[in-house]
Amino acid sequence: MSSPKPDKASSNDAKTSNFLRQTIEHDLAAGTYAQRRWGGSPGDAAHHAAGPLDPAKVRTRFPPEPNGYLHIGHAKSICLNFGLARDYGGVCHLRFDDTNPEKEDTEYVNSIIDAVKWLGFDWNGAPDAPPYQASDYFGFMYRAAEHLIETGQAYVDEQTPEQMRLNRGDFGKPGVDSPFRARTPAENLARFREMRDGLHEDGSMVLRAKIDMAHPNINLRDPAVYRIRRATHHNTGDTWCIYPMYTFAHPIEDALEQITHSICTLEFEDQRPFYDWLLGKLCQGGLLGAPPPHQYEFARLNLTYVITSKRKLAQLVYDHKVSGWDDPRMPTIVGLRRRGYTPQSLQLFAERIGVTKSDSWIDYATLEGCLRETLDHSAPRAMAVLDPIKLVLTNWDEVMGAGTIDECSAPVHPHHPELGQRHFKMGQEVWIERSDYEETPPKGFFRLFPPSIDAGGNAVPGSRARLKYGHVIECTGAIKDEAGNPSVVLTRLLPDTKSGTPGSDSVKVKGVITWVGVNEASAAEVRLYDRLFTDPQPDAGGKDFIESLNPHSLKVVTAMVEPSVASAQPDQKFQFERHGYFTADRVDHVPGQRAVFNLAVGLRDGWGK
Repeated sequence: MSSPKPDKASSNDAKTSNFLRQTIEHDLAAGTYAQRRWGGSPGDAAHHAAGPLDPAKVRTRFPPEPNGYLHIGHAKSICLNFGLARDYGGVCHLRFDDTNPEKEDTEYVNSIIDAVKWLGFDWNGAPDAPPYQASDYFGFMYRAAEHLIETGQAYVDEQTPEQMRLNRGDFGKPGVDSPFRARTPAENLARFREMRDGLHEDGSMVLRAKIDMAHPNINLRDPAVYRIRRATHHNTGDTWCIYPMYTFAHPIEDALEQITHSICTLEFEDQRPFYDWLLGKLCQGGLLGAPPPHQYEFARLNLTYVITSKRKLAQLVYDHKVSGWDDPRMPTIVGLRRRGYTPQSLQLFAERIGVTKSDSWIDYATLEGCLRETLDHSAPRAMAVLDPIKLVLTNWDEVMGAGTIDECSAPVHPHHPELGQRHFKMGQEVWIERSDYEETPPKGFFRLFPPSIDAGGNAVPGSRARLKYGHVIECTGAIKDEAGNPSVVLTRLLPDTKSGTPGSDSVKVKGVITWVGVNEASAAEVRLYDRLFTDPQPDAGGKDFIESLNPHSLKVVTAMVEPSVASAQPDQKFQFERHGYFTADRVDHVPGQRAVFNLAVGLRDGWGK
């Protein structure tokens, strides 16, 4: 089976084709949730009935499990849910689905809060509101479970996990009723309370919804809704030794919070019938108010050259394939942020790719393009030489005067004159890129090469090029090291050719060279990052993603940069002219002490070219 082709994602406004927006607009026009009330906080039917009409026209939610660091797929979901709430006069809730105490930690809670704030969103209707937590609803969830038991719609099953698996059947075979399914509500209630009181071992029994063991949707064949799990919870401590299953907790959380549009990825589509079944039973019983929330599904993000499995990302970290969760090559939000991605770029990316119900692959170049587009408008310009070789202007003293330092200037940003000019100095020696000098230049090379003799015995003068924002120079040769490699480029300066001065364009040249003056250059560690994988779909079809790790995904060089760059603050962005967009590393960069810059994205997509 062939893999789907990457979707480059056009720049058209994705809002016009967003089926979720169409659904919300239909519900608003029909008044589907117009009579919904809000008790001021999450609660049951009675709590909300006592409150006024909900001032929020819609309520969405972002409900991560705090068991890892968020990644680019979560960023899409954050932008989607918070964006829909913002655009339709609603509120988006941040809620932690913390129903699995063994895998959750406050470290992840704090990182998620920081990520959502960094992306520019407030939750739960106020900038200082605490996030909601599913664990705060454990009391109601237990009450809901007892209600199902008392009404004959749930039972305690003491089969082993293997027996339950075998008796569940499959897509072509109906399931078999548990021998414990016929217990009376009173017997089940007593057993369930014994589970709550810690009288039984972990895994010895579960509470199951009583639906239909022959149902064609296997998810409705008496799914487990509570299990025994002795584990200390990061929020509730040791209060509980039984915990709800996610499929049971999720719809209840939505209903308690009066969510109108519960948006999740397609893998939960088969769970929607149970979502509706459970909320229907609890609304009928008067525990929850009507109308209940409705679940909608969209395709998860598939991004080329990226993996988003938490387990596989953890393997990269724990096997030391990367430096940590915030390694700039990682698709985690902390990694993207350290790389140099901005909230605006991720919001633009989420809008560009839109939402659909069909799986497709988004080209990684689309993500890079969004960053490039946002930084082009905001990043100040600077010159940096990543692979420096010294260039000497041999006639400097003659033309400019012995010991003269020439003041040069350039716009901080070419499209924002209000930001003013940046200033730097030129002396007899400057740093240029090693690739700007060629002993034997290829055809079309317009930078520096020495005088030579052509095939006909004719003298060919050295090339001329402009030092950007400075003078036109002519190459006269190079000094070589013991291995015969150029170590110093020799040139002469052409008088009256400084950029911005009268007559400076009298000498026409095609080559323009970026440079940094030796007398004021600052050394900086520059980390040149590339894609972490060489395979566009590194874990598709059961492939071992480790085998496609890119051995050239990181190159560290010592560059020479403008003095203003070395004093940058952590996270400050620049366009290093000719090279790309860089950010001062938020961990290792120390202004005035240690300059460290990360390549966020090149000036153009050069992958595979």
